[in-house]
Amino acid sequence: MSVQNWVEVLQTANLRDKEVDPVSRWLIITRAAVFPMTITSGVIGGLLAMRSDGFAWFPFLLALIGLILAHAANNMINDYFDLSGGVDSADYPRAQYAPHPVLSGMITQEGLRNAILAVNAADVVIAILLLYLRGWPVIGFALAGLFISVFYVAPPVKLKHIGLGELGVFLVWGPLMTGGTYYAACGEIEPWVYAASLPYAIAVTTVLMGKHLDKFEQDSARGIRTLPIILGYPIALQATVGMLLAFYFVVLTLVLTGTVSFWTLLVVFSYGRLKRVLKQYAEPKPDSPPEGFPVWPLWYVAGAFYVTKLAGALFILGLVLDFVIPLRVG
Repeated sequence: MSVQNWVEVLQTANLRDKEVDPVSRWLIITRAAVFPMTITSGVIGGLLAMRSDGFAWFPFLLALIGLILAHAANNMINDYFDLSGGVDSADYPRAQYAPHPVLSGMITQEGLRNAILAVNAADVVIAILLLYLRGWPVIGFALAGLFISVFYVAPPVKLKHIGLGELGVFLVWGPLMTGGTYYAACGEIEPWVYAASLPYAIAVTTVLMGKHLDKFEQDSARGIRTLPIILGYPIALQATVGMLLAFYFVVLTLVLTGTVSFWTLLVVFSYGRLKRVLKQYAEPKPDSPPEGFPVWPLWYVAGAFYVTKLAGALFILGLVLDFVIPLRVG
């Protein structure tokens, strides 16, 4: 049944030993399995904006759809330029944990380029609508996100290759996505919103740190200087652990300063996952995947994503409960 295929792709970024239906094909091409991170950032912005008198559902939903489309375009842009730049190949992790759109034969390189243009064109339409509804600052958020998305791997900048990819992800999934959605939803923004965006921005950045740890040797051989390569493997691993822990400390700080509700401390219920992942990180990466492990050779990124999904969902739940029973300092 196709729905079962879609669920499998959304859970594992892959579809093993099954015929790929058209929907599953595009879910794989766009790497839809990681869209929950974008949805979480956007929903956080929307929930924060709901406290403003200017909140409106239509521009909020437009912004959220725009973010998902932008993430899809970003993933395809990465595959397009990494392939044309000689980074992606059959023996590179990108083609091993899930089908590479072009190398697997799902789409031609020209087709991938056309898909990128089509998705970006849809985002342009959304940006024009939001420009009409909310004014020029919307374009600032959109252009900043587009710059980081395109030049993450595209020449001449290639942020990933000079140790700035992690910073780019932090800015996009925090201040730009959450702040931009907040602005689109209510037509204004205050500095505390950017502060409230930081915990989840940190969490998403741990996912990229984990991914670059998993590709450490291959990236080093290709001359790609990701932040883990600049820091060195042991320090980068410890930095990733520190960032996972920092998520909780930043949430606590925001609660104590009255920036967000006490309910957001529900994130502590992701501690069980965090504990398992910290144990995973403390042990050497295995030489082969454990039985049933879906995204090998990605190991550290799987752990970070495992924590981030639940921690982000609990943060959202805390923001929702604050509408029911408000609890905050001051």
